[in-house]
Amino acid sequence: MTYADNAERARAIYRAYVDKDRNVVEGLIAREFSFTSPYDDHIDRKTYFERCWANADRIADMRIRKLHADGDDVFVLYEVRPRKGEAFHNAEFMRFRDGQLAEVEVFFGELNGVEQKP
Repeated sequence: MTYADNAERARAIYRAYVDKDRNVVEGLIAREFSFTSPYDDHIDRKTYFERCWANADRIADMRIRKLHADGDDVFVLYEVRPRKGEAFHNAEFMRFRDGQLAEVEVFFGELNGVEQKP
């Protein structure tokens, strides 16, 4: 599948988590991928799929609240509604290279004080 731009690629990755479509994510993530979060320090692609993809089963829905793309850089603020538990939001800074996601840095957050819409 081809995507017109990096914003569309980013949206496809979030949709794939809701749809449980790992093939989409595998096709969009570079072989030399790096993922950083408060729990992960520059983990590689293999470790990302082992640790992070498993969370797809827990996700009922994800909604992008804000997305800004500037060339290869994409910043996304999104809300997650898990199958169990409270909704939360995260922010991610994504860097694409040659149409593939090369780096992600995640910032965790809660929805305290953020208007929640159904």
